[in-house]
Amino acid sequence: MHMPSPNNVAPAQGLYQPDEFKDNCGFGLIAHMQGDASHDLVKTAIHSLSCMTHRGGIAADGKTGDGCGLLLAMPKKFFREEAKRLSDTTLSEVFAVGSVFLNLDPALAAHAKQVLNKEIEAEGLIVLAWRVIPTNVDALGEIALQSMPAFEQIIVNCPMGVTEVEFNRKLFLARRRTEQLLVNDTSFYVTTLCSTVISYKGLMMPEAIADFYTDLADPRLESHIVVFHQRFSTNTLPRWPLAQPFRYLAHNGEINTITANRNWAMARVPKFENPLLPGLTELNPIVNRTGSDSSSLDNMLEILVGGGMDLFRALRMLVPPAWQNVETLDADLRAFYEFNSKHMEAWDGPAGLVIQDGRHAICMLDRNGLRPARWVITKNGYITLASEIGVWGYQPEDVISKGRVGPGQMLVIDTQTGKVLDTQDVNNHLKRMRPYREWLRENSVRLQGSPELEEYLCDQGLKGNGLKAAQKMFMVTFEERDQLLRPIAESGQEAVG
Repeated sequence: MHMPSPNNVAPAQGLYQPDEFKDNCGFGLIAHMQGDASHDLVKTAIHSLSCMTHRGGIAADGKTGDGCGLLLAMPKKFFREEAKRLSDTTLSEVFAVGSVFLNLDPALAAHAKQVLNKEIEAEGLIVLAWRVIPTNVDALGEIALQSMPAFEQIIVNCPMGVTEVEFNRKLFLARRRTEQLLVNDTSFYVTTLCSTVISYKGLMMPEAIADFYTDLADPRLESHIVVFHQRFSTNTLPRWPLAQPFRYLAHNGEINTITANRNWAMARVPKFENPLLPGLTELNPIVNRTGSDSSSLDNMLEILVGGGMDLFRALRMLVPPAWQNVETLDADLRAFYEFNSKHMEAWDGPAGLVIQDGRHAICMLDRNGLRPARWVITKNGYITLASEIGVWGYQPEDVISKGRVGPGQMLVIDTQTGKVLDTQDVNNHLKRMRPYREWLRENSVRLQGSPELEEYLCDQGLKGNGLKAAQKMFMVTFEERDQLLRPIAESGQEAVG
């Protein structure tokens, strides 16, 4: 099955393989710890993003970048005013705004909007209006202009009797169905469509993002969490949809296990049947098979959370710390990781992640810990977390505390309660969620061999010319046999990668 259009990439040619997309980047987030939204926080995040320019590539025109962007906790006041202006209608308590890339051909754009409207309304939701996103093309370079789509936002009201969680699940299903129906429209891409966050991203230079998207310079646009990202294309071609952040996360690093992760995601499709996301298995593939490794991780996180999984559990399932050989690890926590390891293999980096869902601002490193992530809390109530220290001009005397996120660690800011949760706090939450030790004890089946069986199997092995023929048939080289198979057999280790 073809992937939805957002993931269409250049076809394979020469040494270029579209399923090997990787990128290394700069990332960060700024959040007000008490959840107070302001335009100052948005401006500070944009300034911080501009300080990451050196972490991305610049095209020959000097104005086109590899991609940068912002993921903002929903600026509700701003969009309420815009909805009133557009339709003279008051938004419901819960509403959503989706940012959409559309084809520059008016007919194709109108068709895409019609399809998305129809799928949203099929979920029983109310499409209130479409809004053209104000842009200034003078802020772009010639190369970015050549591939620039059209930009609009869709505003959707939540009906009475539908909870916010149910509302976002319905929007997710409507979006995925639309992507499949418009698979041949390579310009169509929904950057975000939910009630909690909104995305602004593209191929401009970081310092020009507010010049291009003039919403970002509007004092009415206020937010309490902003995730920002500057992309560096390691072996990829810059494209508007590949700019980060995605719908939950921004990622610095690589997912070196991505081929296996994507294959296992496809193999597990029947396992994802869920009454909370009816028809999900018909929207296969559930993660993109080509394009950015980061976007595949974002796809999987979106499905797990949409299917009812706790956000922290989903993150720890996808990106676990190194736990197997820690002898002092709490027994309940070990049971949590062992239980989840039976359901999902690790998406291994090196990887640094910043995540937000409108309430929580999160940073975590994978177990390799090879991507920098430093944080600072200042007297104005901001916590700033980025690939490097000093991304905006706070004074030393304004710093309350600072530190770094280490290998396998997680830092969480709950802007609803004002609490900062460290790795231990998250671990305590996770291990108490379910009786994992009891479940493992009652349901695990451990296969054990016998010496007699092993001796018998060894005697049945291929020998002589039969062994040589089998090695040639399966292209087992001398190097592979001597450097890979022999050490694995002698040490009893599993293959990695």
